[in-house]
Parts: sequence; structure tokens; C-alpha cells
Amino acid sequence: MGEGGRPFVHLNCAISLDGRLAFAGGKPAQLSGPDDRARVQRLRAGSDGIVVGVGTVLADDPSLRVHWELLDSPAGRNPTRICLDGRGRLPERARVLDGTAPTIVATTRAATRRYPAGVETVVAGPGPAVDLGVLLADLDGRGFRRLLVEGGASVISSFLRAGLVDLVTVYVAPVLIGGASAPSLMGGPESHGPTDWVELAREGLEPLDEGVLLTLRPRRVRGPPSRQGF
Repeated sequence: MGEGGRPFVHLNCAISLDGRLAFAGGKPAQLSGPDDRARVQRLRAGSDGIVVGVGTVLADDPSLRVHWELLDSPAGRNPTRICLDGRGRLPERARVLDGTAPTIVATTRAATRRYPAGVETVVAGPGPAVDLGVLLADLDGRGFRRLLVEGGASVISSFLRAGLVDLVTVYVAPVLIGGASAPSLMGGPESHGPTDWVELAREGLEPLDEGVLLTLRPRRVRGPPSRQGF
């Protein structure tokens, strides 16, 4: 259970050694090895919901289902797919709208978009950005107890800067991506010094595939919360 009557929020991602989530312009990069990919599927299987922003859907078009074949396990339930779409930008044919798993779109009063039958919506704030506190309170009322946040950079930044993350796991691959347009782990507003950063406490460090897996807990949030438009 998370703090203040909200679900427990586990943030998970994979990055390059220089902290990039993807290639230039957000082109998807397969950074995880087989063991880390299986770990992520176990996290998904143990979660009530998987949270991504509309930017991740536009870039990757993920299914957000549990890939049971990677776990050598009979197929089980899929957690609810939760997409943050404050301005109604989800493509009509996005896989998260295909009806193969329970789906919630978190939107705002500023959006007029209609979604397919079977896709629930949560109106979380006036807009243009989804109010994460309102969303988490709504999900808590629906019985969600554990959420897995998978990205992208603006979503990660917004959850961390709002103090809404309980646990962070980051797989660090032994590759360097570089460049100016490859998204980093945390987007959002610039940090100009220690008064703006998010402090994390290390709880674990272990070799995994060819890289390492970091387990951390947020220690302190400084600076204003991020209000990114997703």
C-alpha cells in the first residue's frame, strides 16, 4: 500500500550507461537482456495496473500485456493498462485500445476525445496535464493496490517530483547512446542545482544479464512538482 490512501507505486525502466531510455528522437531501444525482460514480466504479472504516458504509446505502441511465454508459465490475467492522455492524442488503432485487456485512459476536462466502448476513462483534473494525485485517489477507490509505472521520461519525472513513487528499479545496460535528442531517464523541468533534484536511497545493486539492476527508494523531493502535458 502506498502513502496517503493511494496504491503502491513501483517505477521501473531500463537505461543506457549514459542514462538514455531510447535512441535519438525517442526511437525504441532494446536495452534489457533476457533475464531483465523476464523480471519485467514478473513485475507486470504482480501489478494491478501498468501506467504509461501517451508519448510512449506514440513511440512504441506497446501492448502492455504480460508476456507469459517469457516466464515459461501458463497464461494468467493481464493487469489493467492505464494510459495518461490529457489532451486526447491516443491513436485510434493503438494496441492499448484493442480490447484485449482491461484499459483505463486518464484524461482531463480539457480533452473532448471519445474512446472505444470497453475503455474506461478517469477525468483527472482540468488539464492540460493529468493530475496524478486525482488519478491515484480514483484508482485506490477502485481497489488498485499496486501500480507499475513504465514511462516515458515526462511521466517518470512527474511521478518522482510529485513524491508519488515508493520504489524504483532501473536496469543499466552497458551501452552508450549519446546525442542530444535521445530521451533521458527523467524529463520535465531542468534542475539547476541540489535544490531541484530528487534524492534516492540505494537498497540493492546486482549483476543482471550484461548490466546491473539498481533498486532504490525516493528519499527526498525538492523543487516544484512537474506539470508535464501528457
